[in-house]
Amino acid sequence: MNQLKSNFENFKQKTHTIIYGTNTVAGRVFDLLLLGLILLSVLLVMLETVKDFDAKYHQYLYISEWIITVFFTIEYFLRVITIKKPLNYIISFYGIIDLIAFLPMYFSFFITGTSVFAIIRALRLLRLFKILNHPKFNNQSNHLRESLLASKGKIFIFMYFILVSTILIGSIMYVVEGESSGFTSIPTGIYWAIVTLTTVGYGDISPITPLGQFLASIVMIMGYGIIAVPTGIVSAELTKTTKKISNIKVCQACGSSEHFTDAKYCQDCGELL
Repeated sequence: MNQLKSNFENFKQKTHTIIYGTNTVAGRVFDLLLLGLILLSVLLVMLETVKDFDAKYHQYLYISEWIITVFFTIEYFLRVITIKKPLNYIISFYGIIDLIAFLPMYFSFFITGTSVFAIIRALRLLRLFKILNHPKFNNQSNHLRESLLASKGKIFIFMYFILVSTILIGSIMYVVEGESSGFTSIPTGIYWAIVTLTTVGYGDISPITPLGQFLASIVMIMGYGIIAVPTGIVSAELTKTTKKISNIKVCQACGSSEHFTDAKYCQDCGELL
């Protein structure tokens, strides 16, 4: 009994190192294999929607999907049994994504048409951020996150301004153009305002009166400035953040940034800065 328990503990330890050890060679190989299967699975689901291709290779696609589903199922349960606190993983974001990665195929036995929801497993590509768990990438992502957080207030005010503007523009165009031009309601006018401001220009609705065309020209010109504003806000915050951290010494081995300005070695791992 003790021998079986010892063997199981060894198995859990080795499996945990492979599955969760993103800093180990085996762990990185496993994650790369996993990402390859995720990409393949998403490709298979997309190919199933191509009628001619599916009609010719449906059996191969179906078998391949089940092979990948079984792999994802085994991988999910291995993650659960090899981690110290399984519940934390099960209710975590990655745990939920891992679960719904294989459930649709099993549901297809009872509910037809659910297999197409396997495309949700594309969310598992977010695991790429774990594979790129390197100080250089971490520092860059932290840099971007800090800039976005610092600019969220300005962006919120800007988005509120856009919301009010589209409502006003849509209402005015509804009054000016009327139903004969396709502006059958204020929501339709708001839809036209959004399409025009974003410079998409579907062309399904367009003003025909001189006043409406004049107002549309102003909205089009506004659209170019509106697109540039969020970019400028975030860029300004990125510049500020860059200046703030430019003098900080970051360890390339462990990612620690808490060092004295004259430090030559990392205080956490001892590597040369």
